[in-house]
Amino acid sequence: MTEVAHDGHRPVLVVDFGAQYAQLIARRVREAGVYSELVPHTISADEVRAKNPAGIVLSGGPSSVYEEGAPAFDDAIFDLGIPALGICYGFQVMARALGGTVGNTGDREYGATEAQVLGGGGAILAGQPENQNVWMSHGDAVQQAPEGFDVLASTSVTPVAAFGSPERKMYGVQWHPEVKHSEHGQRILENFLHTVAGIPADWNAGNVIAEQIEAIRAQVGNARVISALSGGVDSAVSTALVHEAIGDQLTAVFVDHGLLRKGEREQVERDYVASTGVRLITVDAADIFLGHLAGVTDPEEKRKIIGREFIRAFEKVQLDLVAEAKAEGEPIKFLVQGTLYPDVVESGGGAGTANIKSHHNVGGLPEDLDFELIEPLRALFKDEVRAIGRELGLPEAIVGRQPFPGPGLGIRIVGEVTRERLDILREADAIARAELTAAGLDDSIWQCPVVLLADVRSVGVQGDGRTYGHPIVLRPVSSEDAMTADWTRVPYDVLARISNKITNQVPDVNRVVLDVTSKPPGTIEWE
Repeated sequence: MTEVAHDGHRPVLVVDFGAQYAQLIARRVREAGVYSELVPHTISADEVRAKNPAGIVLSGGPSSVYEEGAPAFDDAIFDLGIPALGICYGFQVMARALGGTVGNTGDREYGATEAQVLGGGGAILAGQPENQNVWMSHGDAVQQAPEGFDVLASTSVTPVAAFGSPERKMYGVQWHPEVKHSEHGQRILENFLHTVAGIPADWNAGNVIAEQIEAIRAQVGNARVISALSGGVDSAVSTALVHEAIGDQLTAVFVDHGLLRKGEREQVERDYVASTGVRLITVDAADIFLGHLAGVTDPEEKRKIIGREFIRAFEKVQLDLVAEAKAEGEPIKFLVQGTLYPDVVESGGGAGTANIKSHHNVGGLPEDLDFELIEPLRALFKDEVRAIGRELGLPEAIVGRQPFPGPGLGIRIVGEVTRERLDILREADAIARAELTAAGLDDSIWQCPVVLLADVRSVGVQGDGRTYGHPIVLRPVSSEDAMTADWTRVPYDVLARISNKITNQVPDVNRVVLDVTSKPPGTIEWE
């Protein structure tokens, strides 16, 4: 696994206490032009010292600092002289370790809350409005700040909502500055990073490309590499990045598993190859995938089958290329995947995070995998990946396209996956995408999964006859990072056109419905 390097950039360590917001904090730090790394709360002072960080941010978390079994932290880290910012649970960890008190006052704050800045707000709140809306999520509170720390903000129920010590370069806030609902949250992070810690804003996509190229070359040497190219943004950028590093040592493999959207194979074979010059092999494996998916309805089993058969397809290509590789004296032992950090988190790869679902390129790989993985985007978020793609010169039609899951339409059919059901969903999806594009909504919608409820039928009237067809679900969502999302308010006239065209043009569909669930509680995909 190739992690994002930070050659020449001292990292800011984001300590993960088990909240998914830890990844969002890391992303916000990077938006401020500073390289960040996520580390578990079990990291020791010696391990922190070895990383030589420029700063530390302690994330929130679901636990109480005073309860048995709460996520531990090596308090000696606070003695290393490293600038530190505590957020929510991390704020309470800092307070308790430095001699303050934390307790359950019986008052809780969840959601939008008004905070009052006190005494000018110190370095992290300086220049901000005296009253500002922040996003709270806590039942415990700091009851007394540590000695030598100034109280910098309060709310109606939390007297110590922020504190700081300019001498020790340590600050903390009870609210979540990393979420957009906190009006001045990004400025708080930037004040800590640039003013308190003195870190320049000089980390960007160009740095990532240069550092990853160096890391990939060191990992691969003269070996041959296969890339899993799906046509989506993640695999397209990871393949282009590896190709930039090793050139003709890379062979991209596009597996047509029969679960693609309309026109995707043609786009990959035509547009991507033209823009990158990468060597491409297309494998037509639709019959194999559909054969293994026959009779399967459980979504986790679907994902694992698709992940397994992807690898089997690559292994077959490997065998086909072995003679050529032997003739050139170099083995084929590496596989490139477009894994992103949200994939890792949702597959249970974050410190203390739950396994929400397996991703075919994370949790769905077979145990007897015969490749060493190259995952140059594994520590990045989608917006960073798009920036890297543009920097590499990929066409906007590829870099700007909506995210599409690796398992394809296989997880957008609720029920058994069959060729007939795929044809139905493929046509409905093509209509929805075309109408959203025609309405100029591509930039405002993160993605719009179109879902076929294959095991559900409803009565309808089409023509002069009674029908008993399937419902199609439209799931337009807006998001910045896939960690949280809200449903997109698509204009009614656009929804009406999509519904009319689908029910008139797609056989066996007589109803179109709209999913208006945010994430959480729902995920973006239905399966």
